[in-house]
Amino acid sequence: MPPDQGPTPSFIEDQTTRGGLLHAALGHTVRIGARALAFRGVSPALDPAVGRRLATGLAPYAEVLERMGALFTESGFEICLVGGPVRDALLGRPVADLDFTTDARPGEIVQVLTGWADAVWDVGMRFGTVGARVRGNEMEITTYRTETYDLDSRKPEVEFGHSLDGDLGRRDFTVNAMAVRLPEWDLVDLFDGRGDLERRVLRTPKTAEQSFDDDPLRMLRAARFSAQLDFGVAHDVVQAMTEMAARIEIVSAERVRDEFVKLIMSPHPRRGLQLLVDTGLCEYILPELPLLQLEADEHHHHKDVYEHTLTVLEQAMVLESAHEPSSQPDLILRLAALLHDIGKPKTRKFEADGGVSFHHHEVVGARMTRKRMKAMRFSNDDIEDVSQLVELHLRFHGYGTGEWTDSAVRRYVRDAGPNLVRLHKLTRADCTTRNRKRAMALQRAYEHLEDRITGLAAEEELAAIRPDLDGTAIMRILDIPPGREVGQAYEFLLNLRLDRGPMDAATAEEALRAWWAARP
Repeated sequence: MPPDQGPTPSFIEDQTTRGGLLHAALGHTVRIGARALAFRGVSPALDPAVGRRLATGLAPYAEVLERMGALFTESGFEICLVGGPVRDALLGRPVADLDFTTDARPGEIVQVLTGWADAVWDVGMRFGTVGARVRGNEMEITTYRTETYDLDSRKPEVEFGHSLDGDLGRRDFTVNAMAVRLPEWDLVDLFDGRGDLERRVLRTPKTAEQSFDDDPLRMLRAARFSAQLDFGVAHDVVQAMTEMAARIEIVSAERVRDEFVKLIMSPHPRRGLQLLVDTGLCEYILPELPLLQLEADEHHHHKDVYEHTLTVLEQAMVLESAHEPSSQPDLILRLAALLHDIGKPKTRKFEADGGVSFHHHEVVGARMTRKRMKAMRFSNDDIEDVSQLVELHLRFHGYGTGEWTDSAVRRYVRDAGPNLVRLHKLTRADCTTRNRKRAMALQRAYEHLEDRITGLAAEEELAAIRPDLDGTAIMRILDIPPGREVGQAYEFLLNLRLDRGPMDAATAEEALRAWWAARP
């Protein structure tokens, strides 16, 4: 054992088998099969329970890790499991991805893996990253490196490094700067990442200013990891984010979007969003969100739209699984919840009676949503889905609490289209009133609407509402060629179908001829 580690304490074997792998936890050492996983770093003696979490988290990949270590060392290179998988194993979270770092250059990585890996591909060779798949496990192997941004460049300059210590020192946060050296199974923790895991705090290995100057995207990653892990953020990190917020503009819109999506899809997005707003970073990413913090006015009381929005987002997340049909975390629903009221600041009006109105904020908000999501480089499909939900989120309230006509139900379903279930969930999530009586009344009204939709759907196939005559029949009946008039006739029949429900062909033809004869 290396002299800097000190003597290994005696241990008691835990006769527990995971995946055929015997592992035992002890004071500083966890044994996986015949190998010892020795913990080295600046933290106090490792709690045996922490050692068991690390062993348990990595056990499903032990054979792959063993072989990976052997292949690289036999070829004369260093190899370490690094970052997220080490962090997640120590936290007792599922380890989903395998990331490695090595002193081998990209071409040498490919040579080592060829013949063993099922597939090897170029993730970013000039940035030092190679992808591989081994027994169904996808992994990325990256050469030791450093990244820096020029003041006016959106692309980082990458320089390959020569030591693990240097590679860990350039990583974003201490909890991501831990590595398991293979095949020795040493846990290398140079910056007290384990201590920060226990304290549930995000710190940078070097000064926060240096870290964010190297890669400004790390400021957004601080918010993302805070939301993902439910961690606090060190004061110096928050201060640097506040002072350097404008630096995020140097990062490409695509990289910013990808990190923002991960934040929104995290278990605790409120935490991350609040950090973005409080540091001013959000003004460069999603400026519409901090604008929802409408200034207080003692004479015009109204809801805090910003807090309301965060609450709607959290309630929509609950409804993802609680409202049938249930779903996995839904990016479209979450974005719609976050953006549904962004039109309010532009439409706010103080009324003579002391009230406040936001007329047509859903229409204005839908336009703003399209513009912002386009700037963030979201796909056209995502933009249309979220914008549609923003525009329709008040449709339910437009009918009041009275009886919905069949025509109104049909139009509601047709306009929502494939986003109907999301619209149900968004509308329900948008109720944040503390008035229990009013909340129950809204809930009953929406349940009644959903029952009406279910009933009509069974009778009329609402999900596929079309006119009772198609374009070919329209041209035959009216004796007209393809063109704008066919589209006008089709729209007339569609509205007639929505108002009256299904009609037989003879009735539809009679209505079409009457409409045609009455045209100017």
